[in-house]
Amino acid sequence: MTTFNLMVGGPAAALPANWQQLDGQWVGVDRGTLRLLAAALTPAFAVGDFDSLTPDELAQVKTQVKTLHQAPAEKDETDTEMAVRFAFEAGADQVRLVGATGGRLDHLLSNLFLPTQPRFQVFADQIELVDAQNQVRFYRPGRHTLKPQSAYPYLGIVPLTAISLLTIQGAKYPLQDWSSQTPFSWASNEFVGQTPVTIQWQSGMVAVIYSRDRLGQKQNN
Repeated sequence: MTTFNLMVGGPAAALPANWQQLDGQWVGVDRGTLRLLAAALTPAFAVGDFDSLTPDELAQVKTQVKTLHQAPAEKDETDTEMAVRFAFEAGADQVRLVGATGGRLDHLLSNLFLPTQPRFQVFADQIELVDAQNQVRFYRPGRHTLKPQSAYPYLGIVPLTAISLLTIQGAKYPLQDWSSQTPFSWASNEFVGQTPVTIQWQSGMVAVIYSRDRLGQKQNN
């Protein structure tokens, strides 16, 4: 299986621990390319308008990255969308977005709703978003089994589009045949022991979010 990890330019504090050890090939997305090079990871290719780089930084990228897809700053897709497009055109079986959260809210929402775009819907279940606290996968209509992960106690079921007859079975908070014309987040659900959770619906796109809290403070303010 061919996996491409797309390093986006979000803040370092939001990156998953030991992100350098993720399996698969790396792709630099705009300023995320510099983060890869600083970690001694040479991306298979880099994508973006690179308007967030200084001339010297861009020269460094051009010297060290063999394949560069550079676009004008004014274009009809974000750098991340362009990178996802190139990754699937390159034969990716899975695309993992890293560094795609924790910064600007409009960027986060753009990345979260990316699989709902008609051109990416066919790839929805091949796209994943990971950060320090969350793992996000995307699902099309049908019946899906979700297995518990010990590192992630919480489970969010988030319809990103209109949805019909959403049912959640086996979770702490079940749901039966719920429909809505607008996006909604069924947040803070939980697995019951090691029992898998089953979700199913007839139409619409759903994000499944495995999540955990940050470590709390060690002393009072």
